[in-house]
Amino acid sequence: MEYYKELRKYVGHRPLILPGSVVLIVNDSNEVLLQQRVDGNWSLPGGLMNLGESLEEVARREVHEETGLTCHDLKLLGVFSGADYYLKVANGDELYAVTAVYLSRNVSGNLKLDGLESIALAYFPLSHLPEGMIPSYRRFIEPYMTEIEGGHMDEIR
Repeated sequence: MEYYKELRKYVGHRPLILPGSVVLIVNDSNEVLLQQRVDGNWSLPGGLMNLGESLEEVARREVHEETGLTCHDLKLLGVFSGADYYLKVANGDELYAVTAVYLSRNVSGNLKLDGLESIALAYFPLSHLPEGMIPSYRRFIEPYMTEIEGGHMDEIR
């Protein structure tokens, strides 16, 4: 069972601080891979940390589970936390997310929907991100758009 689900048995819906990771997978055309979740919203592949995992392991595991891809290189872009990353989900659970955002341009495998969390996977130009994108995910991408488009992050290849 996932760590946060175990915690919920004891704290109910009260706020938790939950660490996790997301990955900006960027192709040779400087497009970023997004997944459309079952609720219709678009997001980056990623998720929450399990006991004993590093943030890099979370990033790699979640990308593989949600997209079928394997990340070979990860570059930490930043960590996002604070009041702007408070969430109250549909079932009433509250959380403050602490999210490590990584970049990877070196992936292998074939895109494959997981059938549980995602209904679509697609690459988007950074200048044309979809309207139905979850705001926090847009905030994860925006600080790095100029560097990615300008090729200043090519050393991750």
